[in-house]
Amino acid sequence: MKNILAEVAVLFSYPRNLIFLAARLTIAYGFAMPALVKINNFSDTVKWFESLSIPFPVLASYLVSGIETMGIVLLILGLFTRYISVLLSFVMVGAILFVHAPNGFAVANNGFEIPLYYLLFLMLFASFGAGKYSLDRLLFKDGSDE
Repeated sequence: MKNILAEVAVLFSYPRNLIFLAARLTIAYGFAMPALVKINNFSDTVKWFESLSIPFPVLASYLVSGIETMGIVLLILGLFTRYISVLLSFVMVGAILFVHAPNGFAVANNGFEIPLYYLLFLMLFASFGAGKYSLDRLLFKDGSDE
């Protein structure tokens, strides 16, 4: 029985790295539009951050825009995935606290549901790495292909 369970575990481990790749690309895509809007309308982003009472709105705008932009590139490449995932997680916590929490959970009300999902995926990347199909694996032997 133990051998059968081991074989089943091996069988189900095969798509794991493809799932990690698909998740990284999906999360990177999800950050693309918000990052572009922030960068292309930077003065509006600063004003919006001020209206949300985000401390140091100019600095926060630069940090959030920069982290999101770097995050897109690094997640696609699977490079420094654990580090950028932690930084993007801080951005998601800020989005949840400052933007979405007052609206409740439901995405229909602009609640924190979607940023929470992003946060959970980012924590998976921070915990397990980018997976086999990544530059992290190629360059640093870091990935989730045990």
